[in-house]
Amino acid sequence: MDTVQDPVVWGRAAVDEAGPPLLTYLDGATGERTALTAHQLGGWAARCAGLLRDGCGLGPGSRVAVLLPPHWRTAAVLLGAWSAGLAVSYRPRATAGLPVLEPGGDRPYDAVFVTPERLDDWLEDVPDGTHRYLVGTRPGPLTDVPLGWLDWSAEVLRHTDALPAAATIHASDPASPDGTSYGEWGSVARAVAEQLDLRVGDRLLVDAAEHEQPLKWLLAPLAAGASVVICANLDRARRDSHIVAEQVTRVL
Repeated sequence: MDTVQDPVVWGRAAVDEAGPPLLTYLDGATGERTALTAHQLGGWAARCAGLLRDGCGLGPGSRVAVLLPPHWRTAAVLLGAWSAGLAVSYRPRATAGLPVLEPGGDRPYDAVFVTPERLDDWLEDVPDGTHRYLVGTRPGPLTDVPLGWLDWSAEVLRHTDALPAAATIHASDPASPDGTSYGEWGSVARAVAEQLDLRVGDRLLVDAAEHEQPLKWLLAPLAAGASVVICANLDRARRDSHIVAEQVTRVL
């Protein structure tokens, strides 16, 4: 039986804000269940925006690389970076040592986020970054952080979860280093949501191993007003029980 845990909110008491979960993360290998309301996820995104803006001195025009699997922390990193007006390069898969070609690829990123497993994987081409963060996929801080890297789960707590004043972002500003704008990503997200027949109030179950791109597991559901259940290490024999327990209305 899966164990049910309180929302992961380190350094403060867990607050059960009004409203249903916006993003739920399930791990079939560990039994972890982390459910975050819109308020709680927004708080973590605000912390990450503060880390990037105040801790790293980044803002519109800065470039960050995110090499993270579908996870609630990945959502916090992406939403935090975008809310600060940064251009995000998202590469979920290993590149077998092949460089990813994009504008500015000959210079380090301003910040890089990667899991410890990918940092140690010889197949990964982890890009250089001025500020480098390891993001674990298990609850709690990391126990072994190599020289030159920082533990995101510890550093992000140095910043408030109060929503900051919004950065001045225009629809034409680049949301990714390839020049795709915020407005363009929004249009694509709405189109994908329509293709998936997502509606306001839907609850979408996503197999993390099959759908790693945030366009499907994060942006499209948010654009439609739906909530998300991310299933890592999904046991297919237990999928139906997850659907019932999490009140899922759509399966990706």
